[in-house]
Amino acid sequence: MTRIVITGYGVKAPGVSNRDEFRKVLEKGICTQEVLQGIGPKNSSIVCGVIHENFEIISGKKYNRYPRVSQLAIAATVDAVEMAGLHNLNDCRIAVIIGTSTGGYREFESSITYTTNDTYDNFPYWTAGLVNMHSVSSAVAAHLGIKPQAFTLSTGCTASTDAVLMGQLLLESNKADVCIVGGAETPLSRIVIYSLARLNLLPIDKDVNQSGVPFSSKHNGFVISEGAGVLILEREVDAVSRKAPILGVIHPVSTNNDGVSINGMDRTGKTMISALKNAIGDITPTYLNSQALGLKDNDRIDSIAHQTLFGTSIPITSIKGMIGHAFGASGALQIISSLLSIEHGFIPPTIKSSGEGYSHLPIVFQTRYCEVSHVAITSHGYGGNNACVLLSKY
Repeated sequence: MTRIVITGYGVKAPGVSNRDEFRKVLEKGICTQEVLQGIGPKNSSIVCGVIHENFEIISGKKYNRYPRVSQLAIAATVDAVEMAGLHNLNDCRIAVIIGTSTGGYREFESSITYTTNDTYDNFPYWTAGLVNMHSVSSAVAAHLGIKPQAFTLSTGCTASTDAVLMGQLLLESNKADVCIVGGAETPLSRIVIYSLARLNLLPIDKDVNQSGVPFSSKHNGFVISEGAGVLILEREVDAVSRKAPILGVIHPVSTNNDGVSINGMDRTGKTMISALKNAIGDITPTYLNSQALGLKDNDRIDSIAHQTLFGTSIPITSIKGMIGHAFGASGALQIISSLLSIEHGFIPPTIKSSGEGYSHLPIVFQTRYCEVSHVAITSHGYGGNNACVLLSKY
């Protein structure tokens, strides 16, 4: 089978604008989240992951009329393309596949003012592009000045992992030579926050250390974060031919859906077990990079899957206590964190948590230095999608 490798990546996350900053956050276990006052229901405060950089100008081009989610995707892509050394993009067949769960909700929310007040004459003509989900991938294509296959996936929190799967399939079937895949999110809008608060999924008026605590029966609720992660995927033979840096090998992504409800999930963990088992095959990972984000049901499902397949034989950790949960971009961010872990030989810690209720899990609470050969990555999305990846050292 054709091996698919990663030759570059770009990352934008709270407190993180490049790979060196991401490594520092991961290795030192730094929480980059903050309290936003008045953004929650009835002017309550919410802990969020905020990217403070302005991306209205990227590589000298103005993007002030692009949705912020597209700006983040472009910025992460620029870094990924540079790392991969892709200088002649028009010389190969490229596919751009970016996942997002909330897309341009922020801009959609802003446009409601015009429609409710019937101020049609002042309605911005560029709003169609702002609220169009596909603006994420089409913006990347336009910035790069290429005419690729372009797809935007909206499969919830597994969207960027699903983008990796689609990229793999296009490369393996020889429909593309380079796939730019990943996810981008800017979910800090009242539509998103109110929706999740009504479901009791967000900690209200809590401090940073009491919000988004992975693997803890004493806490419940996750931290909403902005973020973008973009990966360059190529066939191994092509990457070797052009002497590209090969950062890791992506094994076939395994996905399924719980088939329960648009508002529910398989709490038995059986479908997650199936996805994870198919992803790892007969390889034993060095550790598991879990999607655990502080929601009791989600974290329990990952716990069940891990205990069923590995018992206490391999460590498990979550990076969500550091950078929060960036919805559809979270899978790509976990993959990038795993690439850094493989390169620099460490397992990042699960911070904020002391593992109350999860004493049966071999959770990593302090940075562990060791050789990392394989990392299993899990993600679970609202609506029941499960997506698991095995990443290996090259």
